[in-house]
Amino acid sequence: MKKTTNLSNLMVIDIETVASHATFEELPENLQLLWEKKAARISPDQTAKEAFEEKAGIYAEFGKIVVIGIGFFTVQKNEAGKEEQVFRVKSLASDNEKKLLEDFIKVVKKFGKNLQFVAHNGKEFDFPYICRRMLINGLDIPYALDISGKKPWEINHIDTMHMWKFGDYKNFTALSLLAAVFGLATSKDDIDGSEVNDVYYKENDLNRIAVYCAKDVILTGQLFLRMQNLPIIKEENIIVVE
Repeated sequence: MKKTTNLSNLMVIDIETVASHATFEELPENLQLLWEKKAARISPDQTAKEAFEEKAGIYAEFGKIVVIGIGFFTVQKNEAGKEEQVFRVKSLASDNEKKLLEDFIKVVKKFGKNLQFVAHNGKEFDFPYICRRMLINGLDIPYALDISGKKPWEINHIDTMHMWKFGDYKNFTALSLLAAVFGLATSKDDIDGSEVNDVYYKENDLNRIAVYCAKDVILTGQLFLRMQNLPIIKEENIIVVE
């Protein structure tokens, strides 16, 4: 596996998504009809309402982004004057998706054209979902993220799930499973990804989702390092920025 050693060009990301509306009944009528057709295909054993609350957030056409977690590798000197690798993490969170995406674009543009994104299952989910929601919100996709029409070998973003597949496309491997396999510490009080929609709409707790997202960013960053046979970041060198 080719190693990536220039960590300063990397941005580790994770997104949390929910249904575009709290209930199926709140959807515009034309989208209700379209969701009914989709639900009949993807979840024939559920009503359209049940499927909407459980699965709509997975699809960019029927969902929205409420949190984007970002992480950066930097170097700083410790008390002894020795340089150490540091991982800074921040969760961008908002009920206003357009503002959230605009804030994310500002961060992306600061990195320039050499930026590489790192995500778990990013190529199938995070990267295209963000791009689709940007277009729906009338925003220009920043250069570093604009992968539309590019050939696979022209896309240099990193997907830890693809790294683990080694060309085997039969199975999805969860981040939590790889963390366990590689002996990476995980928090036991995290909410599950399937609970995000309820936490957002029923508990009204966006901050809880933001904290959960930041933990996944940290886990993805550490997993990436382990899969490169690089030292993971010391716990005291992981800085969560409010």
